[in-house]
Amino acid sequence: MFKKTLTTVILAAMATTGLCAKDIKGTVKDTEGKGVAGVVVSDGLNTVQTDAKGRFKMATDEDSRFVFISTPSGYVSSTLDGKTLFYKEIKDDVKKYEFVLEKNSKDDTNHNVIVIADPQISERSELADLSKQADDMADFVKGMDGDYTFGICLGDIVGWDHSIYPEYNSIMAKAGIDYRYVIGNHDMTNWGRSYETSMKNYEDMYGPAWYSFNVGDVHYIVMNDNFYVGRDYFYIGYLDERQLRWLERDLSYVPQGSRVVVSLHIQTTNDRSDRDAFQYGIIGDNLCNKPAFYSMLEPYKTVILSGHSHTADFEQISENIFEINVAGFCGAWWCGEVCIDGAPAGYKIFDMDGNDMKWIYKGCGHPLDYQMKVYTGLEEYPGQIVANIWDFDPLWKVEYFEDGVKVCDMERFKAQDPLAKELYKDPSSLKRTWVYAAPTENMFKAQISSEAKNLEVRVTDRFGRVYTKTISK
Repeated sequence: MFKKTLTTVILAAMATTGLCAKDIKGTVKDTEGKGVAGVVVSDGLNTVQTDAKGRFKMATDEDSRFVFISTPSGYVSSTLDGKTLFYKEIKDDVKKYEFVLEKNSKDDTNHNVIVIADPQISERSELADLSKQADDMADFVKGMDGDYTFGICLGDIVGWDHSIYPEYNSIMAKAGIDYRYVIGNHDMTNWGRSYETSMKNYEDMYGPAWYSFNVGDVHYIVMNDNFYVGRDYFYIGYLDERQLRWLERDLSYVPQGSRVVVSLHIQTTNDRSDRDAFQYGIIGDNLCNKPAFYSMLEPYKTVILSGHSHTADFEQISENIFEINVAGFCGAWWCGEVCIDGAPAGYKIFDMDGNDMKWIYKGCGHPLDYQMKVYTGLEEYPGQIVANIWDFDPLWKVEYFEDGVKVCDMERFKAQDPLAKELYKDPSSLKRTWVYAAPTENMFKAQISSEAKNLEVRVTDRFGRVYTKTISK
C-alpha cells in the first residue's frame, strides 16, 4: 500500500515539475555576432534570461511548440518569414536555437503604433476593399514624422479561410511597417477536439499565440483569450492557466509602475455591469476570468487593446488599468463604410513618448480631424441636434453652441447611429444577413433654439485637441 501511494506521488510530481521536459539551449546575438545579455526567452510557459554572452538553457515540456524571445528595446524582430523571427519551432533534431537581433536604426523611446482590429477577410472578393484601406494607411504613414512605427493587428485577420493569410500579408505590407499579430476567434482552427488544437493554422503563419516584446519604455504583451470549447466554432472569452502562469513569469522581469500594453482579441469588459456581476449569456463577448487578469496587471500602467465587437469603446477599469476597444478595420464586415455603432472603418494611432501616450482614431477615407458625425432634422429627435462621437471617453468635453454662444454641454445617451441604422435596416439586402446597427453610448444631443441660425458642436478630447462641426439652418 505504501509503495503504491509513493509511486502515485512521484508520478504526480513528475507531471507538475516538468521531469518529462526536454532541455533546450541556444544563443541570442546581434547582427555583428555579439551576445545580447538579459533577453527573456520562453517556451510559452517557462522563462529564462540570457547570460552575459547571450546564452540560454531551459527546460520545456511536451506541450510547447515554440521557443521565442521577448525582443528587447533598441532591437527589431519580425512575425513573418523572410525576416528575423522572434520565434523558432521546437524540433527533436535541433540541438541549438540561435536568434539574431537587428538593432533598430531609430531611437525607439519615442515611437508610433498603428492598431487595427478585425480586417476579417472572408472571401477573396474583399481583398480589393482591403487594399483601399491599406492605401489609406500607407498614405498616413508616409506623412508621419521620423519616429519608429510598427503595427498591431488585434485578430480576426480573416474570416475562417486561413488560406487567405498570404494575400492579406502582401496587401498590408504596402504601409511599409512591420506588424505584430493577435489571434482572433475567426483565426482559430475549428472542429478540433479541444482548445489546445485551435491555434494551429494561426501559429503556422504567425507563430506563438501569446508572447511579449519591448519597444522604448513600453512592454507589449499579446494574449489569446479565444477559448475554443471543442464544439463546432464555439468559444468563450477566457485565459487558460498556462497563459496566466506564463504572464506571471513574463511580468516578473518588468519593473512595477512601467507602461504595459496588452493586446488581445475579445474585449475583457463591455461595461461596469459585467465587471460587477457575471452574465452567462455574453461569455463569448468578454473575458470570463477577468478579475485574476486585472489583479496581475494592476501594479503597472496598463492599457488593454481589444477588438472583436466592431465598435469603439473606452472603459476605465481601475486607476491603473483602462481598455480601448478598437472599431473594425472592415467596418460592418465589408457590408458598409461604417461599423455597427456608426464609427467609420479605420485604425487607431498611438504616439508613445517614453511612458506617456496619446492616441487618435483615423477613419479610412477621412481626414484626421474627422472625429464626429452630426445630424439634424431626424424624425426620432425632433428639434434636436445629435452627434455620434465614436472615440469619446470620460475626459472628453462635448459642447453645443448657437451663433457663437455656448448653450450647454450636450447630453450623452445610448442609441443607434442614424447612418448605421439606415445602412443596415434591411438585412436581406446585405451579403451578411446578421449585420445590424448596434446601440452605442457615444451619442450626444441638445435642443435647438428656434431663433438659432448657426449650430456648432465643439469637442475637446483628453489631450486638448479641439474638433468642431458647424451647420447652418
